[in-house]
Amino acid sequence: MDSDGTMKDAIAIIPARGGSIGLPGKNIHPVAGKPLIAWTILQARQSPVVGRVLVSTDSPEIAAVALRYGAEVIERPPALSSASSPSEKALLHALESSALEGYPPDAPVVFLQATSPLRKETDIENALGLFMREGADSLVSVTRADDLTIWERREGRWQGVNFDHADRKMRQERNPQYIENGSIYILTENVLRKFDNRVGERLVVYPMEFWQTWEIDTVEEVDLVEYYLFRKGLAG
Repeated sequence: MDSDGTMKDAIAIIPARGGSIGLPGKNIHPVAGKPLIAWTILQARQSPVVGRVLVSTDSPEIAAVALRYGAEVIERPPALSSASSPSEKALLHALESSALEGYPPDAPVVFLQATSPLRKETDIENALGLFMREGADSLVSVTRADDLTIWERREGRWQGVNFDHADRKMRQERNPQYIENGSIYILTENVLRKFDNRVGERLVVYPMEFWQTWEIDTVEEVDLVEYYLFRKGLAG
């Protein structure tokens, strides 16, 4: 650990399986001139707190792209590569691989999703700094959902989830609520083993701007993410 409380040479892991229902070949689909996963690899490599970037994948095509953009590749077994396989299993498999032999089980792991490339240059560094300062064992990036009023159908009737339609307060009067945006997670191997989950007992959240909520799961979202990559100066 450095004297300023941040962890130098952290490991970033990007799980990226080959199968995708909403957008076939999603993780290497062209986005603003690069394969989608390349954005996340480059953001991790350019972060001053990340020393190694690993991509866990079952796809030779994704592996080839990952290597081309400077990541190390962990070959993920088929049993951990189905649509129902949780990312936590892929993370633990990567941490148990020979490539990470000797990595401390209480050291922070930066888990990045390739489908959420709208990260500012300093987001990874700032998130890790917050994680260390707060003595957290897990971190989730979020965006504030000020203007969202969510409904759901319960027992045949429509009801508000995050507001009372009979007492519809102004936005400024409602308790702030947040969306988990899937961009940055930080955790430890110990958390994965104890809880079988990316969230432990001492969670801290890292707020991001609302436009950073968007991710790519379908082809319709590609144009939207490309717009923000260029509009916010992230595309270089």
